[in-house]
Amino acid sequence: MPIKIENLTHIYMKDTVFEQIALDDVSISINDGEFIGLIGHTGSGKSTLIQHLNVLLKPTSGRILLDDIDINTKGVPLKSVRQKVGLVFQYPEHQLFEETVYKDIAFGPKNLGLDDKQIEKRVKTSLELVGLDYEDFKDASPFDLSGGQKRRIAIAGVIAMKPKVLILDEPTAGLDPKGRDEILSYIKTLQNREKITVILVSHSMEDIAKLVDKIIVMSKGKIIYTDTPDNVFKEIEMLEDVGLGVPQVSYLMRELRKKGFQIEDSISVEDAKNMILKVLRGRKNA
Repeated sequence: MPIKIENLTHIYMKDTVFEQIALDDVSISINDGEFIGLIGHTGSGKSTLIQHLNVLLKPTSGRILLDDIDINTKGVPLKSVRQKVGLVFQYPEHQLFEETVYKDIAFGPKNLGLDDKQIEKRVKTSLELVGLDYEDFKDASPFDLSGGQKRRIAIAGVIAMKPKVLILDEPTAGLDPKGRDEILSYIKTLQNREKITVILVSHSMEDIAKLVDKIIVMSKGKIIYTDTPDNVFKEIEMLEDVGLGVPQVSYLMRELRKKGFQIEDSISVEDAKNMILKVLRGRKNA
C-alpha cells in the first residue's frame, strides 16, 4: 500500500498570534514494504507528520494518498484508514487498560467484528511476533509486567489489527539496552515476515543505521534530505547543522581518515572493524 504525501502543510492555531507552521509543503512517496527511518530534532515536524498518516490530524492544505485514495476525502471511513495504518506512540504501555493481556490485544480485532476463533488466532500470532509466549502471558495483568513486556504487549495490540503500515514513535524510549535491542529485533522480524511498511521515528542514529532502508531527514517542518543510511550519514556537517548526529562509528572513521588512514565511511561496526584491521595488517606488513 504505497503512501504519497503531496504538498502537505499543517499550521497550528492558524490566523492567531500563536500561529505556527509545523509542516511546510511536504511531499514524499513511500513504497510498499519499505523500512523508513524518520529523523529530526525536537520540533522538526516528525510527530505532526506521522499523526496525519492515520488522520489524527488533518492538513491545512495538501493531501495524503493511500492506494491512490485521499484519506481526508469526505466519506473515507476513519476506521478503515486506522486499520491499515497502525500508530504506536512513545510510551505505548500508557495506553494499556484491560485486566488481562488477552483482552488488551483482542480489543482491536473485536471491534473489527471478528469471531472468537479469529480473535484468538490474532492474539496468539501477535504475541509470538513480539517474542512472548501465549500461554504464559494471556491471563496476566498488563500492569504486573516489566516495562519492556508492557511495551511489547502494546505493540502486539497494534499488530493484531494487521496494519499494512506500522508507524512507531520512539518505541524504545526509556528501555534499558537489552530491552531496546529486543524490541527492535522483533520489529525487524515483523517487517521481514509480514512484508509491511514500517516508519520508525527515533533519535538513535545507531538504531536507524542498523534497521532501515531509507532515511527521511526533517528540519523546521520540511524534508531536507532523503537517501539510504550510507549516504545520509556521510553528510555529517549537514546533519549537525540541523541538530542531529551520526552513528558513533561514523565519527571514528572520519577521525581515522584525518590521521592518514586510507579508510572508507562505514555505519556498520562490523564493517568498520574489518576495514581497520585490514589497514593495520597492511601497515604491519609494509
